[in-house]
Amino acid sequence: MKSVNGVEIEIVEDEGFFEKSAETLCSIIASVQQTRKSCRVALSGGSTPAGIYRVIARNPSAFGINWDSVKFFFGDERFVPKDSDQSNFKLANDLLFLPLGIPDSNIFRWKTELQDPQAVAEEYAESISDEFGSNDASLPIFDLVILGMGPDGHTASLFPNSPALDENVKIAVANEIGSKFGTRLTLTFPVLNRAQCVLFLVRGADKAETLADVLENPSANLPAALIQPEFGRLIWMISRSAATGLNGSPT
Repeated sequence: MKSVNGVEIEIVEDEGFFEKSAETLCSIIASVQQTRKSCRVALSGGSTPAGIYRVIARNPSAFGINWDSVKFFFGDERFVPKDSDQSNFKLANDLLFLPLGIPDSNIFRWKTELQDPQAVAEEYAESISDEFGSNDASLPIFDLVILGMGPDGHTASLFPNSPALDENVKIAVANEIGSKFGTRLTLTFPVLNRAQCVLFLVRGADKAETLADVLENPSANLPAALIQPEFGRLIWMISRSAATGLNGSPT
């Protein structure tokens, strides 16, 4: 892993991406559990986590983690029922929570059954505040936030030119993206940037050009480029195909 201006970057061969990402993710959780029992993790949506969940679920004891003491949250969610195939919760539940036997009390999901997106966001923010003992003046600090990046530079459900980009107080908001993506639910920059560790997982050649802009263009105003932890680590795990636009392609 190479550090560039304080950002940790590791380029991984495509065929080993899920295994290496699972190893890195779990090593961060295990490190937290060396100092205290509980670890609070915000999961990413998208297709990449599915491969990582499968790796972990194949042999969960291999990573030296007390899974019963990990509390899981979601960085964002689609405004769909919890049993929808588009639901980030359903993906994690089917491939990770159920195989590992994670207790329901350790899973904090967006309650989309509340029907109103704003009500869902407010309920989620309240549940996070209750768990962390935080309020508007003391935002939660996650041990680990896992993020992906879209070809357009969005991360979580913080899309370019969307209203949520300007939110600097609330923990969670409903974000109206438009006809293509509809309404999304997302944690905000102030919360994501207070994490002890942010782990980006990026794979695919379709993201190479945008990734180069995010990592190498100081003036880039893309949402993913605005993830700059105040005091925590920032790690980018990048597949070889996604790294083709980077100068020097650090290894």
